[in-house]
Formats: sequence, C-alpha cells, structure tokens
Amino acid sequence: MNETAADVLQISALVVALVLVHRPFGDYMAAVYSSDRHLRVERWIYRSIGADPDAEMRWPAYLRGVLALSAVGVVFLYAFQRVQDRLPLSRGFDPIPPDQAFNTAVSFVSNTNWQSYSGEAAMGHLIQAGGLAVQNFLSAAVGMAVAIALVRGFARFRTGELGNFWADLVRGVVRVLLPVAAAAAVVLVALGAIQNFSGGTDVHTLTGATQHITGGPIASQEAIKDLGTNGGGPYNANSAHPFENPDGISNILEIFLLLVIPFSLPRTFGRMVGSVRQGYAIVAAMAVIWLAAVVAVTVIEHQAPGSASQLAGGGTEGKEQRFGIGGSSLFAVSTTMTSTGSVNSFHDSYQGLSGGVLIAGMVLGEIAPGGVGSGLYGMLIMAVIAVFIAGLMVGRTPEYLGKKIDTREIKLAACAILVTPALVLIGTALAMALPDGEEAMTNVGPHGFSEVLYAYASAANNNGSAFAGLGANTEFFNTTLGITMLLGRFLPMVFVLALAGSLAERQRVPVTAGTLSTHKPLFSGLLVATTVIVAGLTFFPALSLGPLAEGLAV
Repeated sequence: MNETAADVLQISALVVALVLVHRPFGDYMAAVYSSDRHLRVERWIYRSIGADPDAEMRWPAYLRGVLALSAVGVVFLYAFQRVQDRLPLSRGFDPIPPDQAFNTAVSFVSNTNWQSYSGEAAMGHLIQAGGLAVQNFLSAAVGMAVAIALVRGFARFRTGELGNFWADLVRGVVRVLLPVAAAAAVVLVALGAIQNFSGGTDVHTLTGATQHITGGPIASQEAIKDLGTNGGGPYNANSAHPFENPDGISNILEIFLLLVIPFSLPRTFGRMVGSVRQGYAIVAAMAVIWLAAVVAVTVIEHQAPGSASQLAGGGTEGKEQRFGIGGSSLFAVSTTMTSTGSVNSFHDSYQGLSGGVLIAGMVLGEIAPGGVGSGLYGMLIMAVIAVFIAGLMVGRTPEYLGKKIDTREIKLAACAILVTPALVLIGTALAMALPDGEEAMTNVGPHGFSEVLYAYASAANNNGSAFAGLGANTEFFNTTLGITMLLGRFLPMVFVLALAGSLAERQRVPVTAGTLSTHKPLFSGLLVATTVIVAGLTFFPALSLGPLAEGLAV
C-alpha cells in the first residue's frame, strides 16, 4: 500500500469512528447534564465539599465557583511542586524552581499543559499522578461545565439560572471523563504503554552506552491527557515516546481520544436546545475546517522541497517512522485544533506553510473542534457573531435559537473573541522587543519569529504545544506565558458566562419568514467563513512575518 492510500485509510477510519460515536456519546452527555438524579459517590463528594447540587446558580455565582476551584488548584499544585523533595515517590528530584512551578501550576489548571521541563527528569511519580493528572480531570470538567452553562443559556427563557457548577463539575468527572479514561488506559496498556511506579531501568544501547529509562503511571495519564485535551506528557518526547504511544494503532486511538468529546458535544448542544439539526450545523462547520487543515498539512509535508526531503519521501525530519508523515500530520492538526498540546512529532521541523496551518488552527480560537468544552462555547460565540453579520446583511435584528441577539450579547461575544488576539500579539511583540525574549531564541528570521508567535498562540489558546527551538525555560517566558495562560483561560469564561446569563433572561421570539435558518448548510458555510475571516483579519500580518514568509521563501 502506498503512502497516499495509507493516509486516506487512516483518516477515513478516524472519521468513521467519530461518526459512529457522535450520536450515542452526545446523547449520553446530554442525559448526564440534564439529569436530576445524583449517584451515591456524587452525593458523598457534595457533602465533603459542602455544596448543594440542586441549588440553581446565576452566572456570577457560577463564575465564582469556576474561579474558586481554579485558584485553589493553582495554589495546591504550586505548593506540591515546591515540596517535591519531601514527598514519597519523588525519585530524588529537587523542588521545582518558583517561576517554573508557577508556570506549571497555571498551565495544568488552565487546561494548557505547557511544559518548560522534561517530565522524566524533573517530576516524581506522586506529582505526576496526584497533582498533574488530577488537574487534567478537573480542568477538562471545568471547560465542559462552562460550555453546558452556555447551552442552558440558549435553551432557557426568562430566567437567569444556568444550573449548578459543582454538580456539572462532578458529573463531568465521574460520569464522563473517569470511565472513558479508565477504559482507554486499559487499551493503551494492552497496546504496549507502560503503567507502573518503577524508578526506571538501565539499558544498553546499540553503541554500548548505558541509558536510564524511566517508568511511571504512563497509560493512565496518557488517556486523560488526550481525552481531556490537556496535553502534558510524562515524557519530554510526549506522544512520540514509545512508552506513551507504542505504534500506529495507539496513535489512531490517541487522536480519536483528542477529538471524541469536542466532536460529540455539538450533539449534546442540539439535544439540550431541542433541535439536533442545530448541533449538526455546528459540527459540520467544525469538521470542514479540521479536514481542510488535515489535507493541507499532509500534502505540504509530502511535497517538502529539497533533495533530501524528496529522497526520504517528504518532510520526515522530526517525525517518528512508525507513524510516518500521514500519522504525524493528522496528529499535529488534531492537537493544535483541540487545545491539547500533545504531540507525536516536532512541530518546529514542519515546513513553513504547514507550520503556519498549525498556528492558524490555534489562532482560530481552537474551535474546530476545539478543546473539551471550550471548543463548543467558542464556536457558539462565533455563531452569535455570524447571525449578527447575517442580520446586518438583510437589515433585521439578529436571532439565534428563538432569541434576539441584542447590543449586550454582541458586546460580550466581541470581548470573548478579542481576548486571545490581544494576548498573543502583545506577548509576541514584547518577547521580540525585549532582550529577555531575544536571548531565548535559538533561531533568527521568520522561523525564530514563528517560534515566539507559536508560543504565545499556544499559551493564550490553552494549547500547550510548542516549536521546540525556543528555549522557554527562563524567568521571562515562565512568567509571561503563565500570565497569558491565566488570562487566556479565564477572561473568555467571564464573558461566556455573562453571555449565557443574558441569553437565559431573554424571552422566546416567534419564528417568521424572515428568520435566518441556522440549521442548514448555508449557515454552516457562513459560520466557517466568519471564523476564518475574523481570525484571518486579526492574525494575517503576524502570520505573514513568520510562517508565510518562511514558506514562500523556499
């Protein structure tokens, strides 16, 4: 089988698997978040944290729950890292330095999982399993809860109540993330991923040298890092490491885990607002953007210029041979478009234009299909902007799902989508202008600029992947990227929840002949165009200075 046929086969297999689970999994999540029944273990958790799961919350109270949990998470994880040397299973590692501990704590609590350290050389087993992996579950559940709150804002009328944050959080962990992650971890172990608390093994290499191979609870962390679109791997090589990602089958499984919740949540949205066709319109827009990016990166990498690349069959630098160009490109697009950051190849080695596609996937807002929860609420924000634009075209007050979109909603939606560009462009400008930023750059010219742009795009969009050529473990980058991650995660949530509260207070407006049909292919096309144009107008100058300049200069 030639490489093109193999690429088409694995993309097709992945799409078929996602289509098969879209309906049952989406319906299941809708039932989870709509249920008024509490499991026994959930009731125990509510009692232990002093929460009343049946108390409805308006958006300020819901937001306070999100921020309180996240603040406690940052403080706990920071302290956990600072006393690592006194903990069991520390493997003799020193405490994490203050600026790096801050960066890592913020990173995992914000679902970014940016790592300025090598996991196997810095973090003990207890930190990995009891600190980082726990935040993988909680941060993913927070994103899902905020998305569900926005869905309730669309589904409810003449009330400001959005549900209960603590109930949504606990259900997301107990009923969705834990069972799926546990099943995925078992499958990964069967495929060859490791799961132990070993201090490591000394092995002899082919050249006669000795290398220490670290063990750990890898499969369990791998499952939730992908399922929760977190991305932080226990090894520096991340999913390129054979202990995390043993072969081509595990590679497809991990890509499936990246995409399964984001691509299923639109079905949940459709069920909860009472029209599954609305969900189909949203997922269709997500799928078009994702598939176009997959095809673009795969083709560009296969057509990599240069004699060495052509003799090798394409741009194979930085890619594992067991995955090939197709498996690496598919993973790269999926991880940059889902706010994951998990990688099975070095994005720094991709061609200029395909690297630009990966950056574009992040700066679109990571909504195709986006992170767990954040992808759905990001795309719904774009839907609000799209109906506003459509309303301007025909001279009507915009409506979406039986609600008029007024000045307040448009302002909140605009604020939500402007946060990320502001953080990315300001952060990149500061890093390029200040000596502290320039000293960390190992490359100059367009590629060096692309590395810095990628770093702040990754941080602001809570992605976590990187162009590996940037030496980001400095006080400057640890601090500025940490602040970027915090603001990039929680500022949009403020506007999203405020929008949800405003929508929930609206009364239903009747459908008329002039009402825009938001469940048809025309609206999906408008949504795709709005997404691409908004991001394109904002980031095209920056992309032109970096990846486009590099790609067109070849």
